[in-house]
Amino acid sequence: MGPNAVRIFADKSVADVRQYWDERPCNIRHSPKPIGSKEYFDEVEARKYFVEPHIPGFAQFDRWRGKRVLEVGCGIGTDSINFARAGAALTAVDLSSESLRIAAQRADVMGVADRIRFLEADAETLSSALADERFDLVYSFGVIHHTPHPDRALAEMRRLAATGGTLKLMVYHRHSWKVFWILVRQEHGRFWNAEERIARHAEAQIGCPVAFTYTRREGRELVERAGFEVSKVEADHVFPYRIRDYVEYRYVKQPQFRAMPAPVFRTFERAFGWHLLITAEARA
Repeated sequence: MGPNAVRIFADKSVADVRQYWDERPCNIRHSPKPIGSKEYFDEVEARKYFVEPHIPGFAQFDRWRGKRVLEVGCGIGTDSINFARAGAALTAVDLSSESLRIAAQRADVMGVADRIRFLEADAETLSSALADERFDLVYSFGVIHHTPHPDRALAEMRRLAATGGTLKLMVYHRHSWKVFWILVRQEHGRFWNAEERIARHAEAQIGCPVAFTYTRREGRELVERAGFEVSKVEADHVFPYRIRDYVEYRYVKQPQFRAMPAPVFRTFERAFGWHLLITAEARA
């Protein structure tokens, strides 16, 4: 995260971010079934974990049975439901009221509403909403890079993590295939003002107001500045499918990935994945 990105995104507001996600919550189009039905939610989950199969292994849902979990940026609740199914006591926070509405509806439909507390809050001021509470796990997957001041969000997450508690964080990886694809294919080689161009195409819907990206070193430093001790940083997730087919719920790989043997593709993902996965512990 260079100084240019800090300057550019500092001009954006939390209200801009909220409006963007209220208009189209993340993964809302993962199923063509009626939103709110069990069939819809089942398809959303199946599609999400089919395309991003590394998530359950990173989250380790079953590990948190009987533990207090804070999910910062729950979206429409796919991971939330799985923490609750596994027996965690979950507090799920999101900035978007529309995302929370759907997530709460989902918890009702799936029969786990009694295990999840939903809370509308800004990641940059979390501790004011949760007072003196402490959590065994603070989990945030693909969220804080969308707030204008990610360092503030991390500091708030550290205040809410119990000493010795775990942080599991995903932020976007700058040295990734996706960044290369955006700048070469979407922006036709226009590498200047790269931060703005990457943000524009970072999500399924164009025009995301804030989307920071980090190298492995920058991701580690961001987390450690907040008072966590990092134990692992790894990259994962290259999206291999043709977009025109994917939006029609067909899974046809791009030619370069069709020709790539599975072990080679996994090596490629671990080198150039879009998701930078960081695991850390809250220091005393």
